[in-house]
Amino acid sequence: MALKAIRAGSRNETGIDTAKAQLAARFGDRFQTGEAIRAQHAHTTTYIPAQLPDGVVFPESADEVREIVAIAAANTVPLIPFGTGSSLEGHVNAPHGGISVDMMSMNRVLEVNAEDLDCRVEPGITREELNTYLRDTGLFFPIDPGANASIGGMASTRASGTNAVRYGTMKDNVLALTVVTADGREVRTAHRARKSSAGYDLTRLFVGAEGTLGIITSITLRLQGIPEVISGGVCPFPTIADACNAVILTIQSGIPVARIELLDALQMRACNNYSGLSYEETPTLFVEFHGNSESVEMQSRHFAEIAADFGSSGFIWTTNPEERARLWKARHNAYWAQKSLIPGAAILSTDVCVPISRLADCVAATHEDIAAHGLTAPIVGHAGDGNFHVGLLFDDKDAADVARAEAFVERLNARALSMDGTCTGEHGIGQGKMPFLEAELGDALDLMRQVKRSLDPQGIFNPGKIFG
Repeated sequence: MALKAIRAGSRNETGIDTAKAQLAARFGDRFQTGEAIRAQHAHTTTYIPAQLPDGVVFPESADEVREIVAIAAANTVPLIPFGTGSSLEGHVNAPHGGISVDMMSMNRVLEVNAEDLDCRVEPGITREELNTYLRDTGLFFPIDPGANASIGGMASTRASGTNAVRYGTMKDNVLALTVVTADGREVRTAHRARKSSAGYDLTRLFVGAEGTLGIITSITLRLQGIPEVISGGVCPFPTIADACNAVILTIQSGIPVARIELLDALQMRACNNYSGLSYEETPTLFVEFHGNSESVEMQSRHFAEIAADFGSSGFIWTTNPEERARLWKARHNAYWAQKSLIPGAAILSTDVCVPISRLADCVAATHEDIAAHGLTAPIVGHAGDGNFHVGLLFDDKDAADVARAEAFVERLNARALSMDGTCTGEHGIGQGKMPFLEAELGDALDLMRQVKRSLDPQGIFNPGKIFG
């Protein structure tokens, strides 16, 4: 008997009603259908309209995830994995209805192997919870996307963030996964060995799949030793180009910078106002170095010399934990600082990534585009790996303003692709970036569709994302 499949634009009312009744009977109060909780599981932190699921289920074990998948498969009902809901491209929306699978009750640390610098966790634990747990071991998990996201969500969107220039992204720090697939099996993609030549790299297939191939039930992570000394500082520049060129030379010089974040003048004004700071409102780099007292001092001195060559008025740095925490809290609150520039405005937060040698060109051209079209759009970025974000403020109730915003995003993505970059460095595709994926990947997109059909023939896992 051929499997039924979810078709684009379809909604399986009978299957959804049957699945809801079965989930209610099996999970009791851990299956909810109230409008408020459904709305919480469809919210997005961008302007993409919310599309509510028909119910929310809260599994507490991998076996329960397998039961949920079996019910969904039997009734051809979509499943949308949900972590903290901090994704930016509509990943948690339910365009065909279905069931949101809230993984936050699966938040245990399953094992820590301190000698091997790795651990295994359930997907619902957040990065801050994990690092709190690890603190007494002298280890930490370095991936920091800003939001206190769940580890499962970070794996699913191939997250990175402020530390990526030194420690890599999620694809570099996930050693193995267990995943419940469409046929109800829980498969293990790899063991804990630091390298392997055994077959296809299934771990990296699921990392970044945005929940479209299965539901992650555990993640084995690479850990790092907590640095002996951390120094951080602020370095203002006359122009965006000067700041970007300082980043490029810093990376090319082999200085092992841990974080190097770019904020344009408007973003600095927003951060000053929102976080109570008093820095110069010019293009600025927030920088951090990890090591011992001698190495961080040497790295800071070398960076200051490079910055001076590009017109910086001075690199102010400190090893004081409280001062560093205040600095990085302001950086992590950049999104909310952006929103405060125009109270009541909607915000379209988007990202692109280009080869580091093209960063200055891409950011400068984007700045010119913003000015030419009279937009309010501060820029902030993980400049060390060529990734930057634009927070475009606009009136989402004005059709003309929405059209202007969408046209800007199209130009931004076309610009990045013309420089051999990507339409998204870390936000993922979700719903918002779908129009640009084919332009980026061409025929490779057909291979992705074939993988999707092979592993999820009914299309129950997060349909309407990546491919439409």
